[in-house]
Amino acid sequence: MRNFQRLFILGLAAGLSVAAAAADISGAGATFPYPIYAKWADAYKKGTGIGLNYQSIGSGGGIKQIKAKTVTFGASDMPLKPDDLKASGLIQFPMIIGGVVPVVNIKGVAPGQLHLDGATVAGIYLGDIKAWNDAAIQKLNPKLSLPSTAIAPVYRSDGSGTNFLFSDYLSKASPKFQSSIGANTSVQWPVGIGAKGNEGVANMTTQTDGAIGYVEYAFAKQNKMSYAAMTNKAGSVVEPSAESFQAAAANADWAHADSFYVILTDQAGAKSWPITGASFILVYKQPQDPAAVAEALKFFAWAFKDGAAMAAELDYVPLPEALTVEVKKTWAAQVRTADGKPMWHE
Repeated sequence: MRNFQRLFILGLAAGLSVAAAAADISGAGATFPYPIYAKWADAYKKGTGIGLNYQSIGSGGGIKQIKAKTVTFGASDMPLKPDDLKASGLIQFPMIIGGVVPVVNIKGVAPGQLHLDGATVAGIYLGDIKAWNDAAIQKLNPKLSLPSTAIAPVYRSDGSGTNFLFSDYLSKASPKFQSSIGANTSVQWPVGIGAKGNEGVANMTTQTDGAIGYVEYAFAKQNKMSYAAMTNKAGSVVEPSAESFQAAAANADWAHADSFYVILTDQAGAKSWPITGASFILVYKQPQDPAAVAEALKFFAWAFKDGAAMAAELDYVPLPEALTVEVKKTWAAQVRTADGKPMWHE
């Protein structure tokens, strides 16, 4: 998988435009699920000979590309509202669940050793908390010796679903953050250093003494980064894990959600990770290239059935089986050829 990711990033950096094979599936968007999409793509190609040409460019870019009809599917960690989907002729469905984690570069601080809460992280990104030995941080970490090192907040400079999940959570934790910055795929950060993609934030945080950033948990694990434990809505201190992401997802009311519009941040429950999110796929109800979309749906169905163990290895949470059944019902009911024939059959 690392070779796949390295070649992909080199290709982007070099500005290469390599035409995918006729049967390959094209998609673009969220970096949040990129590690598992890369792993799935490798396994699927070995089994079927069909590749996935996925551009990890951020949710904002994925939404733009699917609306411009330049890819077979878009991927976003910020679900589109039902009215927006209807206006664009799109459907969306969740593909995978994971967690965004604050990562830090503080000398002597090991993964999970630092404890933060939403209000404190919001204060850091507002520029109100400037040093690691600030009283607000020290109060949460009475047994931890923290340095006077200046805090260097690192943020996503591109439009991204990770930005949305992080800013949505901080807006729920801090009225000041909500009123001055708010929640979106792209926001105006008042302080800090910008970096592109989960990869860029991970690299910048690793290279900057005193930094704090936010990335999908798989990136933190792959880069062996120090992450912070968080106080959740129930007041419990929790660490990021598949179990804490699952606990947050268990509270979601998917059955009554219009167009699967569900946001998983700040969920109730003593074991819930507070910055949990689902990553969504966007496809046209009546696609220009039905054969390509049919191939993509086969890939997604394979990932639901055979990709769960691979997802768990990277601490993503596969969708519950009942939810995948509802997703496939949506495919069968709404994704049609030009003459109105359903494109998905079990």
